[in-house]
Parts: sequence; structure tokens; C-alpha cells
Amino acid sequence: MQSLNGIIVKITGGFYYVEAAERIYECKARGIFRKKNNSPKTGDKVKITVKDEGYCSLDEIYPRKNELRRPPLANIDMLVIVVSTVDPSPNYLVIDKMTAAAVDNDIEPVVVVSKSDLSSADELVNTYRQAKIKAFGYSSEEEGSADEIKALLEGKISAFTGNSGVGKSTLLNTLYPELMLETGEISDKLGRGRHTTRTVELFKVGGGYIADTPGFSTVDLERYNMIDKDNLRFCFPEFKDYLTSCKFTSCSHTCEKGCSIIEAVNEGIIPESRHKSYVAMYNEVKDIKEWEKR
Repeated sequence: MQSLNGIIVKITGGFYYVEAAERIYECKARGIFRKKNNSPKTGDKVKITVKDEGYCSLDEIYPRKNELRRPPLANIDMLVIVVSTVDPSPNYLVIDKMTAAAVDNDIEPVVVVSKSDLSSADELVNTYRQAKIKAFGYSSEEEGSADEIKALLEGKISAFTGNSGVGKSTLLNTLYPELMLETGEISDKLGRGRHTTRTVELFKVGGGYIADTPGFSTVDLERYNMIDKDNLRFCFPEFKDYLTSCKFTSCSHTCEKGCSIIEAVNEGIIPESRHKSYVAMYNEVKDIKEWEKR
């Protein structure tokens, strides 16, 4: 027997598939995890025991830097939010809920605006860069337009999300042709049907991993990763420099006189669309009780 450190790349049927020492090991988890109500997740860094016969044993889960309840993922570095300039048109509130959920979970959000050959991506890209969020325009018709995005993903564990039709599969094929995703329909390799599975799998590409997250949606992030109203302000990076300079310490940053954030919006320093999203999100959660979040 020998002990190895590795990463869980897939969980299915009660088996845990761990990449360690450049191999994939099929493991069974020790019962102690169930007793502690700490089920292993895809992306967990773990210690396993490799046996000469029988299944390998998953013995220890190392501390997580973050985790999502749904999709069940751990240790994600980056959430790539793919939106399109047209067909479908971008929804700022949906994008902002995604970026806020990422920040709240210590995941770096990145906004990629596709179909820049059909309509300019500049307004969207500038909005998110102004909000201190990395953002890029992308067109499948423009060679090299994904190079910056690919460099950013190197060595990271990244999850991609985006509505149907935004060009997510096209982007992934451009970044990693070895995935060979089918565009225009649900891929056999990354996503096996909207309602047929909740399995999450990591694919090793480009020195890092891409998380296959079937059914990954804003609804999941909202319901299972709900942000407390007192924490919401910290999920908008562009607010940081103004949080301590409001006239009243109890400022909600939604409508108060003397609010430094509202002043920054009026001065064009903070994008108006971002503040509108913040207010909408604040009003959604301000009266929710703690027990309702469970």
C-alpha cells in the first residue's frame, strides 16, 4: 500500500475518481466523511491509499479554499461567464448575480462577451473592467481573439457558464480543440442532458482543468449560494474604495443621501447598471430570514 495526494476529478455511483501521480484511481470514501457531514466534492484535494487489491481508499479531504453547494464543486479558481452581444441579448442583472456569487465564494469572475463580430462588445467589456472585473470580447471569426482568455486560464480550475446560444461551446472549442464539443446542441462530452445528471467532472486541459457543470445556472447560484444583505456590498469590487466614507454608518448604499457609492455612480465612476443590479439584489434578500436560506 502507498499514500498519494491527488484531486477528485469525478464522482459517480458512490465512487470517487482521483487523479494522482498522473493516473486516475477509483476510490471508495471512508465512512467518517458521512459522520462529519462533509461529503467529498469534485475539485477536492485529497489523500488516498492505493491498495494492491480492491478499491483504493479516500482517506482525507484537505482544507478547501471555497466550495459551492450546487453545482457541488470545491477549490474553483475562476468562473467564466459567457454572454453574447446579440441573440440572446445580455442581461446585466443576471451577469451581476453571477459575478457577485463568484466573489462571495472567493472565486474570480471573468466576463467573456461573444459575437463581437455581430455587434460591438466594447460597452459590456468597459462596464466590467470599470467594475474591476476582467472582461474580454471574443469572436469566432477573429483569429487570436481568445488568446488572452486562454493565458488567463493556464494552471487554473475554471467553470464556464452561460445561457444557451451565447457561444460557450464555440469558445471552449477555440480554447481547447481537444474537447471536440458539438456546437448548437448539448455535447456528449461536456453536459449529458439538462435534466439527466448532476455529475460534475474536471477535464484536464491547458495546464489546468475545466469543470463540466451540467445544469449550472444562475438559479442554482441564487438559491444555494444566497448572499446576505450585509455581505452583498463586498461582492461588488468597485464599491470597495467608497464603503467607509458614507455620511451614515448604517448606509445600505441603495438610496440614502450622503452615500459615497451613489455619488460615484452620479459621477460616472461606478457603472449605473452595476448599482441598479446591487439595489435589485439587496431588495430581494433584505427581508429574508436566516432559516429561509437553508
